[in-house]
Amino acid sequence: MSVLMEIAMFPTDVGESKSKYVAEVLKVIENSGLPYQLTPMATIVEAESVEELCALVPKMYKALEAMGVGRVYSVIKFDIRPGKSNRLRQKVESVQKHLRK
Repeated sequence: MSVLMEIAMFPTDVGESKSKYVAEVLKVIENSGLPYQLTPMATIVEAESVEELCALVPKMYKALEAMGVGRVYSVIKFDIRPGKSNRLRQKVESVQKHLRK
């Protein structure tokens, strides 16, 4: 099974720039060993189960909490597909193939 999770998580009470906070959230993802792709608006992480991805969410929040953040905004979306794997790369390649036609 392939589960993609798109997540945006950042503090709302720290001023305009959020990059150092997003970097701390990304460290949690990197430490998980799961493949991910950072985009300008969110990060996409791939795992074999919803549970594996959901377990990351409180760790991400705790990383922000440790930085003294008082308020966090987060949006999470899932794309769950049994019988598939490596969709983080394959979905993009599929679209690019159609662009070349």
